[in-house]
Amino acid sequence: MRITIKRLHSGLRSILFVLLFVGGVSGISPSSAFADSLVHEMRLGVLIHDVEAWSGVSRESGTDLNAELQFSPSVQLLGGTLRPILGLTLNNSGDTSKIYGGGNLQYIWRNNYFLEFGAGLAAHNGEIDNSELTDKNLLGSPICFRIVFEAGLTVANHHRLSLMFDHISNGYLADPNEGLDTLGIRYGYLF
Repeated sequence: MRITIKRLHSGLRSILFVLLFVGGVSGISPSSAFADSLVHEMRLGVLIHDVEAWSGVSRESGTDLNAELQFSPSVQLLGGTLRPILGLTLNNSGDTSKIYGGGNLQYIWRNNYFLEFGAGLAAHNGEIDNSELTDKNLLGSPICFRIVFEAGLTVANHHRLSLMFDHISNGYLADPNEGLDTLGIRYGYLF
């Protein structure tokens, strides 16, 4: 099973590299038909993997590369805008990587600043239980809940910079439940 997960991790890295390369070469722009109809924003980030913040446990290492799409369909809710998201976080040292989806509720003020809160689910390739000795966080379930907090600034019409924190855990629905936290910076492009 471990070999399959390593191959999956390597394959996900390759897919992300190709997507980023094609996006950069093709010059994705606001006039793209794909972007106009479906994607509201694309975000790319570099995250510190497994910061000991909410989870209280830190066994893993490395840096995470993150890519996320926020989609155009939105709902006005509680004074903010709720949008569906889909993302991928890859760890560069072979520790836990994840694919996630859900929704983010965004608040904008003064047309430049934004604050987001999000929730959803994440599928990961990390350790689930302590059946073998490991130096990885024990997440208890292959699917975890994910919450995110992000604050940032729109710089020029289409460019954003932000600070993002996310946490995944099984919400005490399984044992163990050590969780995993990441913290980092992201660049966003508004279509």
